[in-house]
Amino acid sequence: MLRQRRKIFPFYIVVDLIFIGLICFYSYISRYNLLKDIIASKAILPNFREYSFIFILWAVFLVISLNRRNLYITDRGLSIPKEIFRTIISVFWTGILMSGVIFFAKYQFFSRHIFLKSFLLLCFTLPTWRVIKRLLLRKLIAQGYSNKNVLIVGVGKIGKLVWQEIQRSPHLGLRVIGFLDDNGGQLKDGAAVIGKLTDFFRIAKKHFIDEVIITIPSEKKVISNLIEQAKGLRLGVKIVPENFEQALPMLEVSYLGMMPLLTYKERSFHPAEVALKRLFDFVVSLLFLTLLSPLFIIVAILVKLDSRGPMFYVQKRVGYRRKPFNFYKFRSMVKEAESLKTNLMDKNESKGNVIFKIKKDPRVTRIGKFLRKYSIDEFPQMFNVLKGDMSLVGPRPFPVEESQKLDSDHLERFMVRPGITGLAQIKGRSDLSFYHWGKWDLWYVSNWSFGLDFLILWKTIPVVFKAKGAY
Repeated sequence: MLRQRRKIFPFYIVVDLIFIGLICFYSYISRYNLLKDIIASKAILPNFREYSFIFILWAVFLVISLNRRNLYITDRGLSIPKEIFRTIISVFWTGILMSGVIFFAKYQFFSRHIFLKSFLLLCFTLPTWRVIKRLLLRKLIAQGYSNKNVLIVGVGKIGKLVWQEIQRSPHLGLRVIGFLDDNGGQLKDGAAVIGKLTDFFRIAKKHFIDEVIITIPSEKKVISNLIEQAKGLRLGVKIVPENFEQALPMLEVSYLGMMPLLTYKERSFHPAEVALKRLFDFVVSLLFLTLLSPLFIIVAILVKLDSRGPMFYVQKRVGYRRKPFNFYKFRSMVKEAESLKTNLMDKNESKGNVIFKIKKDPRVTRIGKFLRKYSIDEFPQMFNVLKGDMSLVGPRPFPVEESQKLDSDHLERFMVRPGITGLAQIKGRSDLSFYHWGKWDLWYVSNWSFGLDFLILWKTIPVVFKAKGAY
């Protein structure tokens, strides 16, 4: 139930048409070297009418395709990689369609050079201006522009998780006004219960609520009443599924007559997807190792000069299908780190006590603190990616000892290759509890896509430079 239909922005359509027109015209005049003649008003334009027909038709089909993929609305939840992918897919399929039109119209004069140049420029320009637009909008929204007032119903575990995710995603423009809960409660940073469920109507009007997020769907009669009141106030309503804590597979909404159904789908990987992901990992890791080989040498020398011991730290970790492999890092601790670990177990700061983490670990060397802060110590894992032990993106691999502490709920993480970075790393790194770390890893396994991988890689960059949660 939405407060209003998402509005199509004509400005976005106009910008697209301008770019399409300029690109097609530029491809045409550059092919026939007509720029000087046009300036001198002496140009003879070969088959200009036919070219114009194709370009106009391409523009119409492209706008229709982009609109069908919801690219003329402002969807704050749409990731940048997904928007790029949708745009390129639209250009690709309309390009296929127009090549068919050219073929059946028997436009033998039509230059393949013009068509290919237009196609490539459209694939670059249309996504690029959208990325710039989205980054500017995200900055404005994070500063308070056009924010939505949100009311969360339920202050239990799920309600707190919803609040935490909103706090981590300022670009969504959601301002939590407070919680409704009959049992009261208080959260950090000022978020609090501001009323009971029976106060919904009064609070929604008083605080100009735009959207309600319900986290206690089991209270069917109460929730049904809330939805009716929200409908009368024309508020947006979102409901977290009742078995969210257990149901990590992909969700699909379908209808049985007029009845909406939620279908939980197990993620299956097509062999072509797996092969393409492996090819991408191999190419990127090879380029990375080739280009940054001088940096590797410098870091290795600094590690060796800083303290006694080898340049690299090699440890057995558990990977794909629970197969152990040698895990490489630049050594960031003293040589005797493993033997000293026993005496530090009582100082473990990791929530859950499955993994071992200390913010100010006395075993870390001087150069090691810097390497860990900016994740430079992880660079040698590119060798693991090149070998096929790891992927660029995936759940982080645990040491053999810590992997033995995992319960059966976490076995799905071994269905994919472990990664250098992952969802847990962009959501908080070492600051996350093991529970939340595990939830993000399992969610990744169930919802993997190339778009998700690109999004994680994109968001890893600022996380590394901010050095938050790195220890």
